[in-house]
Amino acid sequence: MTLPVALSGSDVIGQAKTGTGKTLGFGLPLLERVTVLADVEAGRAAPEKLTDAPQALIVVPTRELCQQVTNDLLTAGKVRNVRVLAIYGGRAYEPQVEALKKGIDVVVGTPGRLLDLAGQRKLDLSHVRVLVLDEADEMLDLGFLPDVERIITMLPAKRQTMLFSATMPGAVISLARRYMSQPTHINATSPDDEGTTVKNTAQHVYRAHSMDKPEMVSRILQANGRGLAMIFCRTKRTAADIAEQLEKRGFASGAVHGDLGQGAREQALRAFRNGKVDVLVCTDVAARGIDVEGVTHVINYQSPEDEKTYLHRIGRTGRAGAKGIAITLVDWDDIPRWQLINKALDLKFPDPPETYSTSPHLYEELDIPAGTKGVLPRTERTRAGLRAEEIEDLGETGGRGRKSAPAAAPAVREERPPRTPRQRRRTRGGSAAEEGAVTVPAPAAEAVEVSGSAESVSEPRTPRRRRRSRVGAPDIAAEAAVDVAEAPVVVIDTEPAVKTRTRAAKATKAKADVTVEVEAEAVTATKPRRSRARVVKPVTEEVDFQTAPVAEPAPEAKTVTKPRRRARVIKPAEDEVDFQIAPIAEPETDTRPRRRTRAAAKPKTEAVADAAVAEGEAKPRRRRAPRAAAVKTES
Repeated sequence: MTLPVALSGSDVIGQAKTGTGKTLGFGLPLLERVTVLADVEAGRAAPEKLTDAPQALIVVPTRELCQQVTNDLLTAGKVRNVRVLAIYGGRAYEPQVEALKKGIDVVVGTPGRLLDLAGQRKLDLSHVRVLVLDEADEMLDLGFLPDVERIITMLPAKRQTMLFSATMPGAVISLARRYMSQPTHINATSPDDEGTTVKNTAQHVYRAHSMDKPEMVSRILQANGRGLAMIFCRTKRTAADIAEQLEKRGFASGAVHGDLGQGAREQALRAFRNGKVDVLVCTDVAARGIDVEGVTHVINYQSPEDEKTYLHRIGRTGRAGAKGIAITLVDWDDIPRWQLINKALDLKFPDPPETYSTSPHLYEELDIPAGTKGVLPRTERTRAGLRAEEIEDLGETGGRGRKSAPAAAPAVREERPPRTPRQRRRTRGGSAAEEGAVTVPAPAAEAVEVSGSAESVSEPRTPRRRRRSRVGAPDIAAEAAVDVAEAPVVVIDTEPAVKTRTRAAKATKAKADVTVEVEAEAVTATKPRRSRARVVKPVTEEVDFQTAPVAEPAPEAKTVTKPRRRARVIKPAEDEVDFQIAPIAEPETDTRPRRRTRAAAKPKTEAVADAAVAEGEAKPRRRRAPRAAAVKTES
């Protein structure tokens, strides 16, 4: 009924039951309207009608249906060599763009990817002569309507438009007339097939408990004469859970739902078509248009949302004149919804019987052998399973399908040079350091140039950034630190130095690192060591130091024959004086815990150290004095 009207170029609204051949109903007239090279060579068309831009566009709601329609059109147009391309999401852009550049006659796609490529100007829709909306009631629904309207605005005004679906509500028909010119509405039905459902499909409806449904499904799948079976669920989580449970029970099952990548979805559907998997658990994404030969059972694990979804679900069986069985398991909570579906479709199951996995009428009506349990016997596990079907790397967007990246990453990490360990480690309380000398590797000797009695250093290094001390006033380090680049010479008096408190008093003598540089009449400071606080005091000699005592050089030796840039002078244990352990006369008793004290600045000579010790014995150190006042006095 559709072919003569569609071949004449008129707009068509086609409605027929599932499994009656709607794909070729619009596919054959569409292929005839396309001009290919064979038509020009045979003299049926003018050469100026040839173009590499698409001449026909078919818009479908799901990716699986897009792939199926593409395969059907490739088969039908094989003799004339019609170029057909499927464009849908989940695949890489590059192969689709390259195919469009080479030239395409017919494009089959989903709305999202079509708009994406058209927005990037990779897809030219200005030469389209025929527009087809397959599953039009779904395409013109509120979810797809804005995208469909945007696509229609990109097409030429003079074109042929065809809408096809098994369900075509009146509101959708009135909405579709906005985009069509005097359409012909064709509703094809068989004379002996009354009602909305296919007569060859036997329908069974049972009221089942949700906890007993997996056991019921396992026993139904062992019925006599059962071929391929499809199980429909309402949610993606339920579909994944049922597929996993059936696999544990011994069935070769696969899943198709929105949470899977496109490669996994196509793998499951391909394994189902090839017979490696005989149970396909899916959501409503596979309820429309999927045509698989040999499907004998369709099980509605959960009640569908409405009567249209119910028709499309059970339409996967009983196709092209074959017989099928549709089983619906209705939970107690879904009884009101099912009664609406039953009334809309004029079925005979207003009150489904209460059924369990051990009910006798379940075995009788579905021809299940007596004594069947919920686990498939090992002798009947003959299917190869889903893992036997290789998953195809589609270059999926969103991070899926990248197999080479994880393997290459470890090789790159192994080629990196090993990280140089730190040469020394600072301790907070000095517990990790010994009381004796600390060995620190000195810098290379060639970094220092010596000429006679003077020493010239190549470019001074940028001083390291100092860290503020947590204990005490926040501006102590800023006031006490001296920038070497601006003031490289520090003058220190030979009189006893005032003690300064440091954060780690005990670690001071264990980490005594001093850089001494001698010139003709002075010792200049090089790169300073990292320190907590530095005190500037006037003296007769020029020395740069941190917190460790420095052995005074001999008076007659003002020059060093072979100095180093950063020579570290480690004072012997017998010459070290620690002011933290000096005797204190009559210490004050205090029940509160004492704060950590800063390390005292050590004198340069042994005589000064003895004087400091004597002074410490005569006058006790004031431990609880305010730190801010002490800092101001020292500075």
